[in-house]
Amino acid sequence: MSAPLQINFLLVSVLRALKLVHENKGITDMEIHFIHVKFYSIGVYLDTEVVSHLQQFKGKSAKELEENDEFFDALISAPVEKFIRLVVIKEIKGAQYGVQIESSVRDRLAAEDKYEDEEEEALEKVVEFFQSKYFKKHSAITYHFPANSATAEIVVTLEGKEDSKYVIENANVVEAIKKWYLGGSRAVSSTTINSLASTLSVELSK
Repeated sequence: MSAPLQINFLLVSVLRALKLVHENKGITDMEIHFIHVKFYSIGVYLDTEVVSHLQQFKGKSAKELEENDEFFDALISAPVEKFIRLVVIKEIKGAQYGVQIESSVRDRLAAEDKYEDEEEEALEKVVEFFQSKYFKKHSAITYHFPANSATAEIVVTLEGKEDSKYVIENANVVEAIKKWYLGGSRAVSSTTINSLASTLSVELSK
């Protein structure tokens, strides 16, 4: 793997061979009783080898990449390790976050005609994992997508408690979660997509 970029982040020991593409710039929010509330920032970490899988987009501007969902499809499918880390800005119940992810993943899979009993069961288990948790400020949710696996590991870090983990084994649910955060125009945070496009455009120009 390429030499790591030095980063000041809690996962640095785990991510020593990964490059920080985007941290604390993507913001996800909700409308609650007509009040605009920002809930968490998004950090995306990609193995530096991802650039070798995106060479067909070399020379494209950040704006061109940002508007090209095929680019983000290639990013999602690239066989490299990926981490997505959410750091809580505003306290939120796990049940609230669970509803967010359930609705988004279900709707995406249904639109692609991929929402069957297996996906429903897998998604219910993800929601159940978050159900009893309470995310205070600075709590973190980390999604780890291994390079050559259709699974995803969720790690929840809460102050004063041991990390809790859950592995999603349904490939369609895993893919839908990737698209929720990295899916270009279909992603939950346009700020994250803008930052990814800007950073990767620079990397592809080298």
